[in-house]
Amino acid sequence: MTRKLYYENSCQKDFTATVINCEAIGDAYRICLDQTAFFPEGGGQSGDIGFLNDCQVVDTQEENALIWHYTKCPLAPGTQVAGHLNWETRFERMQQHSGEHIVSGLVHKHFHYNNVGFHLGETEVTLDFDGPITKDELVKIEQEANQAVWNNIPIEITYPDKNELKTLKYRSKIEIQGQVRIVTIPEIDVCACCAPHVSYTGEIGLIKLTHIQTHRGGVRIYLSAGSRALADYQEKERNTKAISVLLSAKEDDTARAVERLKQENFNLFGKILQLEKALIEQKAALVPEGTKDIAFFEKELDNNTAREFVNLLIRHCTGTACVFTGDDTDGYRYILGSAIEDVRPLCRKLNEAFQGKGGGKAEMAQGSLHGTREAIEKILP
Repeated sequence: MTRKLYYENSCQKDFTATVINCEAIGDAYRICLDQTAFFPEGGGQSGDIGFLNDCQVVDTQEENALIWHYTKCPLAPGTQVAGHLNWETRFERMQQHSGEHIVSGLVHKHFHYNNVGFHLGETEVTLDFDGPITKDELVKIEQEANQAVWNNIPIEITYPDKNELKTLKYRSKIEIQGQVRIVTIPEIDVCACCAPHVSYTGEIGLIKLTHIQTHRGGVRIYLSAGSRALADYQEKERNTKAISVLLSAKEDDTARAVERLKQENFNLFGKILQLEKALIEQKAALVPEGTKDIAFFEKELDNNTAREFVNLLIRHCTGTACVFTGDDTDGYRYILGSAIEDVRPLCRKLNEAFQGKGGGKAEMAQGSLHGTREAIEKILP
């Protein structure tokens, strides 16, 4: 067995050890030591990274009570090594994981829901619960979680025996074989967990619940803690300041400024639609009655207006009316219509010639294609 220094002191960054084994894996290696402060992947937390002497450790895994350090270079058995954790990464992960225990404990305490999924990624942390939580309830959980951080509660690690476990109420997502390690945050949470944690809740710094969504009959909550929560705030602050400048509005007034801009755009879009409608009505009125086939190429028309244009043209022509919107560079959207002919053969012909896609009914079809106006006109009737 590898001696697990991370259980003796979760804040140990440096240590010395002896190489017990080194195995080649393709063009990489895995190294086993007699003792290590590197935590192997487990409990939803990734394996530690860092260095053994000058040899970089890119992952750590446990197999049959042995801890394996995955590296790009070998170290001979019997070699004395100096291990050095990437402490910034380890501490950040401990902040996230301890923050997750607080939130999961509070959700279980108030709603009796189980944490049925936990993922501690490099950019986000997700918690899955088997019951509904409203946004207002989430705000209260977040406030209470941060109060637990500010109270700087000591986090306790215990290894109860089988008799003690029978009377102990604790959370666990899986059935555990062998010695159970219990992580306790008094008055907040009692949970079986194999991962290292901060010693006091105050080390977490801040807990921010950034998003909630329904998930498999329950909810998924997105969490940022510690340095990640600060980075999240800093990024949102930068965005708010940039939006403030673009809108010439105070930072605390950006939402109202965006709402006003949205309404202005909506009004302008309505006016554009009115102008487009007047334009297509005028163009359709200029088409001589009894025209056999006709095609219009327009730079910009929304799909509904283009369809209305085709309906207007159908009244004047005795064949097929075609409206193409777009340009030679970006391609065209098309709508074909007729009161007396089946337009589907022309639709297929266009798609085959210009790698297009689309379809419809005998009286009207639509799609998109890439080609030049000159080439398209050669195919049209």
